[in-house]
Amino acid sequence: MNKPLLVFDCHEAWVYQLAALDRTMDVVVGLRGRHTTGWDENMRPVPPNARLVRMEDVLRNRREYSCVVAHNLTDLIEAKTIEAPRLLVLHETLDGALREQGSTVPADHMREAVAKFVRLTGTHVVAVSGLKGSSWGFDEDIVPFSADPAAYLPWRGDLACGLRVANHIRRRPHVLLWDFHLQAFDGLPISIVGRNTDMPGVRASSSWNDLKDTLSRHRFYIHTADPRFEDGYNMATVEAMAAGLPVLGNLHPTSPVEHGISGFLSDDPAELRAYALRLLTDRDLAVRMGQAARATVAVRFSSARFKEAFTRSIESAEQAWLRRDEPVLCGSFHN
Repeated sequence: MNKPLLVFDCHEAWVYQLAALDRTMDVVVGLRGRHTTGWDENMRPVPPNARLVRMEDVLRNRREYSCVVAHNLTDLIEAKTIEAPRLLVLHETLDGALREQGSTVPADHMREAVAKFVRLTGTHVVAVSGLKGSSWGFDEDIVPFSADPAAYLPWRGDLACGLRVANHIRRRPHVLLWDFHLQAFDGLPISIVGRNTDMPGVRASSSWNDLKDTLSRHRFYIHTADPRFEDGYNMATVEAMAAGLPVLGNLHPTSPVEHGISGFLSDDPAELRAYALRLLTDRDLAVRMGQAARATVAVRFSSARFKEAFTRSIESAEQAWLRRDEPVLCGSFHN
């Protein structure tokens, strides 16, 4: 009988992808600092191959695992007594994380400390993008997230309205180029979806089905980001493209958008606003661009590619575990 994965719950949308691996997994919920004590079904349903567990039960039952999938160093510390390969997934850039946290720790110091920690603990590191991996000094294993166009509703675009999905916007305005967003789109019909309690009228989706319905009805999607801190796309962007929405954003070297084909890109807010107005009045143009966006996702962000690449990452974690320098550290580390 194959051993299950032990996966820490932090990014439900990302964890849900692991259903494609055809492996059973225990997902650790009840983690400190989370907005919910369990799995957030507003984001995704619980994966069909998963069961939810608490860390205290994992440690008490001493179940054997094929690999520990962590999202930060605190997760690795929590799992320090579990004898299994471990894999750290990087979801953000180092500079972006330090800026958002208001940290005064020099990036080089953090990078060196993390490199030492993962080496000593036999942890393999994988990043969701090249930018994020390079920022931490781990650019050898990159596994982009995935989206399946078949999982989304047929696009209608009956609302002449743009859409942006983002959490905690006012906590990271520099990362998201929020001033630029406002210059380009303020006053236009734009829906914002996400956890932003300090923004009146903004709500998070109530379920994945609710999000899919929202994506199907809007005319275009918006993603803006500072290239120093964030990619030219995120998981919500890829989902929007899979759902058939063209994407508008700033010129970004890592954007998957082909200007004029699957969306529009510009560093001039007035120009980007003009593109938005075109899509708001020309649904047929949005149809054509959205079809191109879907095709991009089917090639670059397919579930099959994710499954193949992440399976290799788990195998790399097994090899790193075998050649680790020392037994797992029992100290504490906060990132």
